Amino acid sequence: MTTPAIPLPLLSVIIPTLNESAHIDGVLQDLSHGEAIETIVADGGSRDTTVEQAAAHNVRLCQGPPGRARQMNQGAALARGALLFFLHADSRLPAGFDRMIRRTLDATHVAAGAFSLGIDADGQKMRIVEYWANLRSRFLGMPYGDQGLFLKAARFHQGGGFPELPIMEDFAMMQHLRKTGRIVTVPERIYTSPRRWRRLGVLRTTLTNQAIIAGYLLGVPADRLSRWYRRSRRLDQPRRP
Repeated sequence: MTTPAIPLPLLSVIIPTLNESAHIDGVLQDLSHGEAIETIVADGGSRDTTVEQAAAHNVRLCQGPPGRARQMNQGAALARGALLFFLHADSRLPAGFDRMIRRTLDATHVAAGAFSLGIDADGQKMRIVEYWANLRSRFLGMPYGDQGLFLKAARFHQGGGFPELPIMEDFAMMQHLRKTGRIVTVPERIYTSPRRWRRLGVLRTTLTNQAIIAGYLLGVPADRLSRWYRRSRRLDQPRRP
């Protein structure tokens, strides 16, 4: 007598977006290869074709004010899965990503997980950024959002979700989760767009990021850090549709 297969737990993937028409198709195509997945695109008011492109992939859509933490919490509130996967729109996923997530979260001592970081660009400077990011992630248990963060939905909701900060929401949530269990970084890589390093250069981008982290740990208010971050990266200039 054949033993019936145990159904896979549903994996809800939440993608916050804001003017991501150049990237959204790629990550949604990657997700289409997974099993037992629902995809939720939480848009923050895109003025390009992000929403239309997402709708063409038959994902669930929710729309609201911009703010990555707010958008991710809004998406998570709609999610039906026992597992949650928070993913940036400019990411590309490894084959079998869904199996890796389920296998990692199957261990009871694991609070959350993430993938190793890959940057989709050539150059020794990018390899150095990857090396230090993955070292920090593995040994300090502090992956960032561009590595794709995953955890059980029950743990996410029990912890109150992402703190609705204008910046550092992923860092703050990892700080909390690290107290409740192990944070695992799997060796397989998510590849992210190099756009943020190319905008201002690798050195300036790295120094800016470290200054923001230091300010947060020293108690500088998140809204002040966000204003400084946007000025330093010229993000206060109007976005083109």
